[in-house]
Amino acid sequence: MILVIGMVILISCKDKENPIGKWDDNIKLSTKNVELTAQADSVTITTQGDWWWIDGISFQDSTYSYYNREDINLESDAYSIKEDAFTVERRDKNTLFVRLKENNTGAERTMNIGLEAGDYFDHVSIKQAAN
Repeated sequence: MILVIGMVILISCKDKENPIGKWDDNIKLSTKNVELTAQADSVTITTQGDWWWIDGISFQDSTYSYYNREDINLESDAYSIKEDAFTVERRDKNTLFVRLKENNTGAERTMNIGLEAGDYFDHVSIKQAAN
């Protein structure tokens, strides 16, 4: 009986060390933090992994989700997402391009781009200076 209880404890501890559904970094971003000038500015970020998609974008106080939109195929190797203040492009399997329009707000702007690859989630944080 003690042997059975000991085995149950060992098995339950092992599951906590390797939880189901958490993968190692398979995107491998070239950078995760970017600072842009107040003028219209852009950045190109590369990845080592080639099987990823944009999970969502937050810009200032807005959150954008692109699942189930007919005009954007998140499973393709290249697509563009255009909103009033920014453009985000997956140019190929290993390139993410981001352009922000000029910041005339007088305050710093922030953007977070969530990326997903299977059960691995990552993000790029972008700060645009105030003018």
